[in-house]
Amino acid sequence: MANPVPAAAEELLTSQPLMAHFATCTDERPHVAPVWYHYDEGTVEVLTTGRKLANVRENPRVAISVQQDDEGQARWRVTLRGTATVVEDEEERREAAARINPKYGAEADEYPENVLVRVDVGSASYKTY
Repeated sequence: MANPVPAAAEELLTSQPLMAHFATCTDERPHVAPVWYHYDEGTVEVLTTGRKLANVRENPRVAISVQQDDEGQARWRVTLRGTATVVEDEEERREAAARINPKYGAEADEYPENVLVRVDVGSASYKTY
């Protein structure tokens, strides 16, 4: 399958360490929470626990939104929709933590309770302002 994320949106997603808003669904209601992420060629990785993880286990349809702003003025936004998979393999979790945590100023081995969730992006939209 071809990567549904335009090259310009990929550049935005990988340009700086911004928070993503990870939207899951519970009891037919949305649940959105900020997460650290890693993006690479149509796949997003997040490390998470709690309600977000439980929601993904129940319903793998998710959305991710990333925005960069300057003093409250939006500069760009990217929205990704896709299917999440919980990855139970500990080695894969450690490798993802080594990609994600240092990007946000944390040690690679911090937050070992987090579980890897991999999102295969099915559609994407973006806008620059």
